Amino acid sequence: MIKVICNSNANGVFEQLGQAFSMRSTMSSWLSKAGLVGIAIVAATAYAAAQMPNHARMHEQMNSGSPDQHQQMMQQGGPTMHGMQGGMGQHGMMGTKSAGQPTLPGQEAFGTIQQVVRILDEDPATDWSKVNISALREHLIDMDEVTMRATAVDHALDNGIEIAVTGEGRTIDAIKRMVPAHVHELSQLGWNAKTENIPNGVKLTVISQDAKQVTKLKALGFMGIMVQGSHHQLHHLMMAKNEFVH
Repeated sequence: MIKVICNSNANGVFEQLGQAFSMRSTMSSWLSKAGLVGIAIVAATAYAAAQMPNHARMHEQMNSGSPDQHQQMMQQGGPTMHGMQGGMGQHGMMGTKSAGQPTLPGQEAFGTIQQVVRILDEDPATDWSKVNISALREHLIDMDEVTMRATAVDHALDNGIEIAVTGEGRTIDAIKRMVPAHVHELSQLGWNAKTENIPNGVKLTVISQDAKQVTKLKALGFMGIMVQGSHHQLHHLMMAKNEFVH
């Protein structure tokens, strides 16, 4: 009887020990797996942090830190940190800051007068009692009339070119003021030039003994001949100073 009880008790003990061992093994396996998962999470977090740009990590640290820590990080960041802030500030200003300022005056005669007035302003020797900007304006109107509204009909000569320049209204007056005045400048270039009045305008004749120059004259035509020489800009300033009449 005692033997049977002992055997029964022994079997119960062995069964409990077996269950305990089984549970321990299962728990150990679970803890082992949990440990591996934890290690993987830590490694992934470290890798992600390593891939983050320095300024992103610094920004994250500044957001989570105290004002004192923020100031300390700014000082430690040095030029790089200040450069980042400057760039961010400039980026923010892009929406309101102009990309540039216009430089063109919007109208050629206006721009010419503006330039001449600036030159006079910057010259301490300017005698404003003699300055006549209105005369310059009238000349610029003449230039516009002759350039844009005059009619020029070329007639080729063996030794040059003959051009009938005509117009209507104010254009006629502009032609008669500008074309004869240009003859002297053409003579300075080695060409023989003359003008004569015709109905509604002027006939301009320019000739040369040089065959190459004759070819050039025919290629230039009326306006090409009118723009010859570098005197125009100087004359504009002299007109404004009332030192030259075209």
